[in-house]
Amino acid sequence: MIDKTVATAAEAVADIPDGASMAVGGFGLCGIPVALIAALHRQGTTELETISNNCGVDDWGLGILLRDDRIRKTVSSYVGENKEFAQQYLAGELEVVLTPQGTLAEKLRAGGAGIPAFYTPAGVGTQISEGGLPQKYGPDGDVIIASEAKEVRAFGGADYVLEESLTPDFALVHAAKGDRQGNLVFHATAMNFNPLCAMAGKVTIAEVEELVEPGELDPGEIHLPGIFVQRVVHVPAGSPDAEKRIEKRTVTAISSSEASGREGSA
Repeated sequence: MIDKTVATAAEAVADIPDGASMAVGGFGLCGIPVALIAALHRQGTTELETISNNCGVDDWGLGILLRDDRIRKTVSSYVGENKEFAQQYLAGELEVVLTPQGTLAEKLRAGGAGIPAFYTPAGVGTQISEGGLPQKYGPDGDVIIASEAKEVRAFGGADYVLEESLTPDFALVHAAKGDRQGNLVFHATAMNFNPLCAMAGKVTIAEVEELVEPGELDPGEIHLPGIFVQRVVHVPAGSPDAEKRIEKRTVTAISSSEASGREGSA
């Protein structure tokens, strides 16, 4: 048996160097490997190239690395909930490779499956395929790096654009449960980008809320086999490094009469 557990998040990320490329699981605030990101932040690693759906949000997840200018370039599909992301991109401080969300997911999955490239209809006839999409601005607002045109090929009478897969140096993921051999189980929508990032990374590091012994997981409930995972660190739910935030809390206003009725029936 290969025991892939490490004692702390700091130990797990200790060899991630400046300039590394890194896929990070999560979507918004769901399934974020916050303990690993925080450890990387404390370590002082910089000039990172991240691959993440939305690069965290302001002051949380990858947002703490972004805030402190630790990220040089990011491959992402959504900017809307991160003001720092947008500000740095428009100010020419951050290189951004905007990628359709489904294409981003497939780039990671294909990379993990050993597929170097694939054709997709997403982006045909736009700057995604034709090139010219701003990736980095200069201080005066001029585009200094733009996307290049991609190969387009017809299949069955329809056009498809060639997209290359992603195989970053590292991947950081969060799972609800895992065993010492790296087999992982994700909770509900936290399954979003986490399995795909884990597949793509050359070295995948998983933080798990519950750590179990090999054989305790039902093979049928395993979402990601341990072959894709190199390190596992236990970060128990409820611990300081495992805080879970709600990105947008929505409540329904009730009238005073409804409130009184509820109190009376309690």
